[in-house]
Amino acid sequence: MQRFLALLAWLAFPVYVWQGLGVRRRTTRMLPAQGPVMHEISGQAPAVSLLMLGDSSAASVGIGNSEYGLAAQLADLISKRTGRAVRWRAAGFNSATSGQIRDHVLPNLSADPWTHIVLAIGTNDTKNFHSVPRFKSDFGGLLYALRAKWPEARVVWSPVLEFTRAPAMPPLLGKILEIRAAEMNRMGERLCLERGAVPAPRLPITDAEAGFASDGFHASEAGYRAWAEHLIDLVLAKEPRLA
Repeated sequence: MQRFLALLAWLAFPVYVWQGLGVRRRTTRMLPAQGPVMHEISGQAPAVSLLMLGDSSAASVGIGNSEYGLAAQLADLISKRTGRAVRWRAAGFNSATSGQIRDHVLPNLSADPWTHIVLAIGTNDTKNFHSVPRFKSDFGGLLYALRAKWPEARVVWSPVLEFTRAPAMPPLLGKILEIRAAEMNRMGERLCLERGAVPAPRLPITDAEAGFASDGFHASEAGYRAWAEHLIDLVLAKEPRLA
């Protein structure tokens, strides 16, 4: 059944192009949030070192200030949950795909001793209509590279969100992309389990109106907070509570 749906999605490619261009014309392109991309929160030792890596979500696109973005809010929850100091960095970029993060971002990151790495990647692979074999190569290669550079880090991947819940998406376009997202998420989960990463469950979108920014596609401050709360237990699954 899933293969049949995937074939339908490819047959609907002309519809995807037509409706996708319409969405692009109507939607204001938002910039990354202002504010720091690296910060420290004081607390007990040893410190947690958090690297947020990925696309526009990792760059906190959709909001005005990075202190309310996914990386900062997750760091805040880690600090409150554990009582430990937290050092965090967000390395996220508009329109980034798995292959671009692997080839152009990861090689240029210093080998700081990150203890936790969260990946927010896959959305652009999906909406750019990358094939599943290409995603397997790109995302799988990214996981290999992360494991080689930070072998002891806990790596958590947040999969592609539900396109049908994004207010900016016309219903038919959302359904086409949702079929593709299911394929990408299935492959991404398999790769994580094979290559030493932890696939998170999909973020449940319970309030689309409050959870999305004004462009109807990126997260709002409330959306990033809900996302961080969704991930915190998996990120800290093996960490003792000090607070």
